[in-house]
Amino acid sequence: MARVRYGARTEREIAATRTASARLPDIWSTGVVAVWETDPDAVAAVLPPPLKPGARPLVRVNISKVDLPGYPLGAGSFAVAAAHGTVDGWYPLVMPMTHERALTGGREVFGEPKKLGEVTVERDGLVVRAALARHGIAFVEVRGAVSGPLPLPEPAPKTDFYFKCLPAVDGSGFDGDPVLVHCVRNERVRRLEWITGDVVLRESMYDPVADLPVRRLLEITVGEKTSDQRGRVVERVDPQALLPYLHQRYDDPLQVLDAPPEGSR
Repeated sequence: MARVRYGARTEREIAATRTASARLPDIWSTGVVAVWETDPDAVAAVLPPPLKPGARPLVRVNISKVDLPGYPLGAGSFAVAAAHGTVDGWYPLVMPMTHERALTGGREVFGEPKKLGEVTVERDGLVVRAALARHGIAFVEVRGAVSGPLPLPEPAPKTDFYFKCLPAVDGSGFDGDPVLVHCVRNERVRRLEWITGDVVLRESMYDPVADLPVRRLLEITVGEKTSDQRGRVVERVDPQALLPYLHQRYDDPLQVLDAPPEGSR
């Protein structure tokens, strides 16, 4: 009988997949990063327990083109500064990706709030424009001109906080306790430039980042970087405390209860 491709894989095939994923080469991205101070109350409002606001009410948007061989990827992140105990890091509210492959692994393995979207990074001489868009709305746009080179930072770990959870089948909460994930990236930078410009936040009912306005723009940079990524579950989370924030990862919270048409099951 011919191989049934939906059938179980052998132990050797599973081991080969793990080995291949452990040997990924450095993947470099070209990205624009903007950091600003926003309203402290707005940052506090979006953080699910047990996360707390960081020392400063900061927002960071990262808009990148990733040089995956034969599979170019646009990747974005809109995050606020947060702390979990003594660990400082960032809590992403939305992470648009241009391909399903990047979305699937991040959401299912790490609990990242990834959504399919449009990611633009353009450079014409010294002029730079980067944007995140969904549903026809460029809800974040960063634009400006390169002012000059910056010294390269030393390699350093950066922590993102994610909540990994599975909505309940009957819509009453979660199937199992949600968990808080610390995702640590060791980042290396090979080029970095300063941008003089601005950040535009546009109203979107699907991605309401305009609720975290730019009160004081701190920096905009463009550069090339690579990083690895390691995650770990640090604690189980009170389901009732997380439930009011579940809508953050869906355009419509009711979509998790959408039933397939009759006859499609």
